[in-house]
Amino acid sequence: MQAIEVKSGVHWVGAIDWDVRDFHGYLTELGSTYNAFLVRDTKTVLFDTVKKGFFDDLIHHISQVTNPGDIDYIVVNHVEMDHTGVLPEVIDLVRPEKVFCSANGKKALLAHHEGVDWPLEVVANGDKLELGDRSVQFLETKMLHWPDSMMSFIAEQNLLISQDGFGQHWATSERYDDEVEPGELYYQARKYYANIILPYSNFIQKLLQTVKESGISIDMIAPDHGLIWRRDVAKIIDCYDQWSRQVTCSKAVIVYDTMWDSTRKMAKAVAEGIQKQGVAVKLMNLQSVHRSDVVTELQDSRALVVGSPTLNNGLMPRVADVLTYLKGLRPAGKVGAAFGSYGWGGEAVKLVNAGLTEMNVELLHDGLRVNYVPTEADLAQCVELGEKIGSAVNNQSACEIHGQSAAR
Repeated sequence: MQAIEVKSGVHWVGAIDWDVRDFHGYLTELGSTYNAFLVRDTKTVLFDTVKKGFFDDLIHHISQVTNPGDIDYIVVNHVEMDHTGVLPEVIDLVRPEKVFCSANGKKALLAHHEGVDWPLEVVANGDKLELGDRSVQFLETKMLHWPDSMMSFIAEQNLLISQDGFGQHWATSERYDDEVEPGELYYQARKYYANIILPYSNFIQKLLQTVKESGISIDMIAPDHGLIWRRDVAKIIDCYDQWSRQVTCSKAVIVYDTMWDSTRKMAKAVAEGIQKQGVAVKLMNLQSVHRSDVVTELQDSRALVVGSPTLNNGLMPRVADVLTYLKGLRPAGKVGAAFGSYGWGGEAVKLVNAGLTEMNVELLHDGLRVNYVPTEADLAQCVELGEKIGSAVNNQSACEIHGQSAAR
């Protein structure tokens, strides 16, 4: 690959990971990129590095622009190892005058790399770094999505280097949002938000308010993963505003696993009842659907309905897995219910209810259980449950934004 000039004197010098398929539990079916940016001015600055194993790619791209030894400063916007995995090697090669990071960034770097003697310099929110004709303003973005996180804004070029914010896990030879299919782009951006940023939505609202009050003008957002935004900057900011307010659609997600097909039959009947109320429904069998895709669909859904047969007095493992994953991501403002078949104990529905309650899902039913194979009467009850769920969803307004329901 080639280094690419994204603004005058600003180059993408990162790495493309075509092969990665798992990002701590998130299915990255299209790979990812580890973006790094080189700014050449009176001072030459490297913003972020790349994941361990991609050092040669980074140095190859930097060398297409300048001698790596000419780099004066390194800015560490985020300490997570997909962006600092090769930082020790880069520092050994470059010998920078200074390495800039947040106060929490310094703590995290020293915790990751014990005993290093790097020229770390702490910057705070609003601090500026003069480069020559340009300057960098640092924006602290604590918990987006680590305590150390910050963004870098180059006012003279209206460029926001946004670390993990506004990213997507998507390996492409293209570098810009206007060079790829928009449906896929917004799906991947939504999936990234749902699986990475969602728990920190309140902080996104604070960040957007800070940007609004500062009056800064942004015409390019360069994240640490995926495509650079140059055409749809206002649109992706609007998406983040809506996503962080957890705006939902007239939609329900039914997620389930099945043992001998009984819970699947129940799931289909519940879906039928939901559809009768004119509500869109997504039926997601965990035998063929990944947890991270469930979260993506759930992000704009008003209802979460979970089904599991009872196995060994507990849940099916994939159902337990997705409930644990969802609990950590803390989706808000959902209604829901549990259902499932059983042979003799029937504890699964009670356990699903407990999991939904932990997530503050408003339960619309005590839980529907069927012994062994559902009869026609049992399936009719499932349809009634779906109608109740659909009626509750209908009390909510539809989605408000472009890109919210983007399909692949």
